[in-house]
Amino acid sequence: VWRRQEWKLGGLWRSRERCQSMARGPKKHLKQVAAPKHWMLDKLTGVFAPHPSTSPHKLRECLPLIIFIRNRLKYALTGEEVKKICTQRFIKINGKVRTDITYPAGFMDVISIDKMGENFCLICDTKGHFAVHQKIFVGTKGIPHLVTHDARTICYPDPLIKVNDTIQIDLETGKITDFIKFDTGNLCMVTGGANLGRIGVITNRERHPGSLDVVHMKDANGNSFGNIPWISLPQGKGICLTIAEERDKRLATNQSSG
Repeated sequence: VWRRQEWKLGGLWRSRERCQSMARGPKKHLKQVAAPKHWMLDKLTGVFAPHPSTSPHKLRECLPLIIFIRNRLKYALTGEEVKKICTQRFIKINGKVRTDITYPAGFMDVISIDKMGENFCLICDTKGHFAVHQKIFVGTKGIPHLVTHDARTICYPDPLIKVNDTIQIDLETGKITDFIKFDTGNLCMVTGGANLGRIGVITNRERHPGSLDVVHMKDANGNSFGNIPWISLPQGKGICLTIAEERDKRLATNQSSG
């Protein structure tokens, strides 16, 4: 909005124009160059990327439904085809029908396609970026409840469940069926930091009151696990290979196939 101002200086009336910026709301557009790298978008095919809708997951820690169906599963070629699939109520996330093509799915979310009988669980690998955390506290009326990383609130949980524990939920009833303690000897996956996506067994946990705890773990490279994971793990068992090891593995694969 341009406003014209006039004032008197030395007996002469002078004027100037000033531009006042209007208040702006949240950004509704996202360019491909600014999109998270784990979306794996081609920066030369377009300018804009789908902006995730409002959800429990952060923008940098989610994967929109349109990218999952079009770019990952290859079930559609364009966004219009993805919209037709979603409007027919074929897609479910954690047991709930989602018709928004930009609805974001996060770490450990289950995406179901009933018409094809397929279920997908989003798990980060050594090059992905998904965060997970779990909190437990007492509500305003003294009701104990916990909140998972996807903003799922469960009242009156098992009192043995503590912070950082892993829970198993029945998506149909929304109730806790089992849980795993975050303790030494259990299998775990790193969900943030430099060791993102690595899988191993917890060997030691250093507790630092007032600060972050340090957890030591060993992966499957030369070690055997004593327990079986609840979910199928990604290829590679979460072992982060160096550039030289990746090269040797690729050359060995090419020689065996040739």
